[in-house]
Amino acid sequence: MEEGSASKYGPPCKFDSSFRGPVKKRGCTDIICCIFFLLFIVVYLFVGIVAWTHGDPRQVLHPIDSYGKYCGQDKNAEKPFLLYFNILKCVNPAVLLNLQCPTHQICVKECPKKSLTLIGAQKNNFKDYQKYCTPEFKPEQERNTLKIISKDLCPSAVISSKPFMNRCFPNLITDNGKVSISGNETVMYGDERVNATEIQNAAKQAVLGWLPRPIVNSQSSHGGVTQFIDARRVGMKIFEDFSKSWYWVILGLVIALILSLFFLILLRFLAGVLVWVVIIGVIGVIGYGIFHCFWEYQVNLKGRPGADNKITDIGFQTDFRVYLQLRDTWLALMIILCILEIIIILMLIFLRKRILIAIGIIRESSRAVAKVMSSLLYPLVTFVLLSVCVFYWAITSLYLATSGVPVYKVFVPPEPASENCKQYNGTVCDLKDFKGSEAMKNCNNARCLFVSFGGEGLYHQSIFWLQIYNIFAFLWIMNFIIALGHCTLAGAFASYYWAFNKPKDIPPMPIFTAFSRALRYHVGSLAFGSFILAIVQLIRILLEYIDHKLRASENKVARFVMCCLKCCFWCMEKFVKFLNRNAYIMVRDVYIMVDIKKNSLMSIAFCNSRTCRD
Repeated sequence: MEEGSASKYGPPCKFDSSFRGPVKKRGCTDIICCIFFLLFIVVYLFVGIVAWTHGDPRQVLHPIDSYGKYCGQDKNAEKPFLLYFNILKCVNPAVLLNLQCPTHQICVKECPKKSLTLIGAQKNNFKDYQKYCTPEFKPEQERNTLKIISKDLCPSAVISSKPFMNRCFPNLITDNGKVSISGNETVMYGDERVNATEIQNAAKQAVLGWLPRPIVNSQSSHGGVTQFIDARRVGMKIFEDFSKSWYWVILGLVIALILSLFFLILLRFLAGVLVWVVIIGVIGVIGYGIFHCFWEYQVNLKGRPGADNKITDIGFQTDFRVYLQLRDTWLALMIILCILEIIIILMLIFLRKRILIAIGIIRESSRAVAKVMSSLLYPLVTFVLLSVCVFYWAITSLYLATSGVPVYKVFVPPEPASENCKQYNGTVCDLKDFKGSEAMKNCNNARCLFVSFGGEGLYHQSIFWLQIYNIFAFLWIMNFIIALGHCTLAGAFASYYWAFNKPKDIPPMPIFTAFSRALRYHVGSLAFGSFILAIVQLIRILLEYIDHKLRASENKVARFVMCCLKCCFWCMEKFVKFLNRNAYIMVRDVYIMVDIKKNSLMSIAFCNSRTCRD
């Protein structure tokens, strides 16, 4: 038997304590994938630079007046809020076409605290009203209210407002379905009385004027607008809370780290005790649940009026506390807990040897962590790398979404507009040269107002595909960082596991050695596995987007097919993650080349999974 083994596998090797594997013939794995991944990152950096050159995140953070100036910035630094001259004009199809309310808008220091009219302010020499007018308005020169309104120097009226996203919106109050402003269902707006409901509808349309373009295009009703506003409000609330309590968050993370280290120490010395305490604790908690259900069923609810009703008699109730008043509910819970308790006890009886093996594995794992202490700090490295990736993706997405040049269009007041003037309405104009334009020469009341940010160049037409590229790059790099962590930890703990004399044969810096080896030899393999996973995740994102668009559809077949696709790709993602994790471990795992002769270990060799065949 021994001669056959020697002839088949060659002569047995003698043990050499200085042998560290076939490192001389070690080579890189999946070189093509490595080159492609590096080129992909270079292109991603170029996309980020181009986006940072053209984008302006102030579009999201600050409102813009009719002159294309940011409120709260530069010359308007002391005027952070945007005021609509006539918010009723926002009930206009132009809001959806041009993404901007067709009324004059200026930056103000504060929103109006009470409702005022231009005619009423004229009697007081425009006191407390001039701050809502343009800088060109001179009270001592302009006394005709019609000219003031026609020249867009002042609004015909201002309504009691509150700032929302740095924009002045009417202070609307809804009570029992009735809408009012400061307790009044109607309010004077210029020389006419307007219903508060009309102002509410105009405010909703005004929101459409400054929502991001994808949200406006994807929603056909105010429901999507409301969801966006609620989501943005929640996001800002989270940001404000985090800015006020960030030190408590850091303190909690430090405490969690200390408790984790303490738990690892306990596992090393009290692994068996902790495991059995947890098992007995679970059995005890379920046992107490059975006792409590029995007490509710037999003692507490017995004889109580309505407690003997059947669950089918009361039907479905949104308030689940109603079911807790029924004896059948507690009986059903008691039966379920009894079955669960029996299953756990039977598993404990038949798998007791497996539990002992698991305890031994936990004890050995805690001992390995104690020997490779740097493994406790490596998750911080992964966290930093992931944070950089998320930050780069978020910044690039923001700059791509805000890329564009200011677009101005001509707006002609409808009342005195002639047929000759109407031809200029909605045409693109240049704000700097508008005074000498044909539109201004033929129409004295024409205005060149800011509409939105856009562009007709190749870059602006490719923003959608650049966003898709940004999302895919984010998924690919995120999965690569996680794969790098798996491969690094696998190599570090393999150096402990296969060390012949512990801790003498363990490398002095196993985590650093494994990390550098992974970057030196296995970037291609890690990139290949993360690439497949990123494709599956991108498909899942697209399916979620399509499903969101089809939710309003009543086509049950389409929704069923979509549900099946989502389920299949969810399973595929889990399967790919499982394969990748084990593949990354095998890439860096340690193979044993043994020759059994009289039950003695002749040699141990460390080798790479791709090169050990050499």
